[in-house]
Amino acid sequence: MYAEERQRLIVSLAHEHDRVAVAELAGRFGVTTETIRRDLELLDERGLLQRVHGGALPRATGIFAPELGLVEREAHNIPQKSAIARRALDYLPAAHGSMILDAGTTTGQLAALLPEDAPLPTVITNSVAIAALLSAQDTTDVLMLGGRVRGLTQSVVGASAADALGRLRVDIAYLGANGMSAQHGFSTPDLDEAMVKRAMVSIARRVVALVDSSKIGTESLHSFARLSDVDVLITDDGITDAVRAEFTEQGVEVVVA
Repeated sequence: MYAEERQRLIVSLAHEHDRVAVAELAGRFGVTTETIRRDLELLDERGLLQRVHGGALPRATGIFAPELGLVEREAHNIPQKSAIARRALDYLPAAHGSMILDAGTTTGQLAALLPEDAPLPTVITNSVAIAALLSAQDTTDVLMLGGRVRGLTQSVVGASAADALGRLRVDIAYLGANGMSAQHGFSTPDLDEAMVKRAMVSIARRVVALVDSSKIGTESLHSFARLSDVDVLITDDGITDAVRAEFTEQGVEVVVA
């Protein structure tokens, strides 16, 4: 298990049980107590947990999870992401239309599901992986946003990409998120990522968020969209009835894949 994955699970356990203990965590993950102490100290420095003698407590200000890289995230919640991507195909615009595919693992699965034997809408993306995949096909035009490539997510981010989006208008934007909550909306840890996602939301006639239920209640630093900015949320059956009702009340169509 990667350190980032272990730390994310530690944060989740702290919020689930109101406290975590060093010895219990070391046994659970099969690592030394020193490793766990370093994890807890790092999570405390990041403001994700409050370090106390013998363990840690959840922060009262919200549930913040450490950001995983693209490779690590691809191994998480694979069945849920696949089901979400398949359901997202129902919202594809016509072949003469246009769509944004945001960088992310679930949007990447959607890209892999796009038919190769029929014309597709023009695709605009900030994902290096999605651009490489779709540009090898003859069924669609692919526009790759220019700018700085963020290594952790293999996505083009920053002001130049956001400015380029500001000159476009698209039929639909498929977006991913690191977190979503009624209070903080859809969020991501990185400011430059948030800038591009916010621009994507602003130019789309319809916004569809592809977010698995493990992100519900998680809040990353930068909010890029309110719930009311998103037309459709496609998630998995891990969403509770209460959360679904809360999102629906704010105008979001919630689709369970």
